[in-house]
Amino acid sequence: MTADAPFFAEIAEGPDGGHAMWMHAQDGVRLRAGYWPQEGASGTVLLFPGRTEYIEKYGRTAADLAGKGFATLAIDWRGQGLADRLDDEQMLGHVGKFSDYQLDVQALLAKARALGAPEPYYLLAHSMGGCIGLRALHEGLPVKAAAFSAPMWGISLARHMRPIATLLSTVTTLFGIGAQFAPGTARETYLLSSPFEDNMLTTDADTWAYMKRQAEAQPALTLAGPSLQWLHEALVECKALAAMPSPPQRTLTFLGTQERIVDVPSIKTRMANWPGGTLRPVEGAEHEVLMEDAATRAQLNAEMVAFFQG
Repeated sequence: MTADAPFFAEIAEGPDGGHAMWMHAQDGVRLRAGYWPQEGASGTVLLFPGRTEYIEKYGRTAADLAGKGFATLAIDWRGQGLADRLDDEQMLGHVGKFSDYQLDVQALLAKARALGAPEPYYLLAHSMGGCIGLRALHEGLPVKAAAFSAPMWGISLARHMRPIATLLSTVTTLFGIGAQFAPGTARETYLLSSPFEDNMLTTDADTWAYMKRQAEAQPALTLAGPSLQWLHEALVECKALAAMPSPPQRTLTFLGTQERIVDVPSIKTRMANWPGGTLRPVEGAEHEVLMEDAATRAQLNAEMVAFFQG
C-alpha cells in the first residue's frame, strides 16, 4: 500500500477532494501523483506537466476540468516537484536518460488503474510533458485523445547556438560531467528571479501572482535551470521523435503566438502532418497558454473538453 504524500491544497486552488500519493517507478525512483477525483466522471485526464512544474500548479486546470465532468491525475516527474531529485544540487533540472521518463508514465498509468480512475483516459501534456507524451503515445499509452499545450517537440535556440549546444552537451555527457547547469541558465526558479514584465510564461498578472505565491510558499516544489545532460537528452529525443510518424490518436495542440521557449516550426511541422490533428493558435499568448487570463483559460478548456468528447 502506498502512503499519502504531501499535498498543498491551499496553493493549488483545485477542486475539493484533491490529494497526493507516493509511487515508485520500475527503477526505484520515488514519484508523486496528484489526484482530483470527480463523482460520476466521464473520464480521467492524465496531466503531464512541463519541466520545473509540479502537481499543485495545475489546480485551477483541474477545477475547470472537474466543472466539465472530468477527473484529473497529474505527476511530479523524476527530478522535480517532490519526486526524488537526481543530483545533490537540488535545483538542477537533471535526468539520466530521457527514456527514464517513460518509467514515470508507466507508474502513473498503474496508479490510475489502482485508483479505479474512470475511463476513458485522455492526455493533457504541456511543454516537456508534450515530448514525454508524444513518446508515450508511440509506446501505446491508452488514451482516447490527446491535447498538447506548447509541446516541446524542439527547443528554441538561436540558429548559431544549436551546433554549440549540441556539441557541448554531448561532450560533457560522454565524459560523465553533464550534471551541471547549462550555460546561461539560472540557478533560481524563473518565477522568483524574473519580473512579470516581459516574462515568457503568461501575459496575465493574476496568474503570474498565483504561480509566484506557490513558489514562495513551497520552495521545495521549485526547480531552476536544466543540466547539460538534460539538454543533450532532450535534443536527442526531439530529433528522434521528429523522424517518426504521428500516432493514430486525435489531437488538439494549443500554441501561443508569442511562444519563446519551445521551437515553433517543429510544432507546426508536426501538426501539419498529423491526420486528425488540429493546431489552435492562441493570439497574444506566451508559453503557458492554459495559464493566461480567466476568459482565455475558460475558452480553451471548453474547446479541449469538447474535443475530448467529440
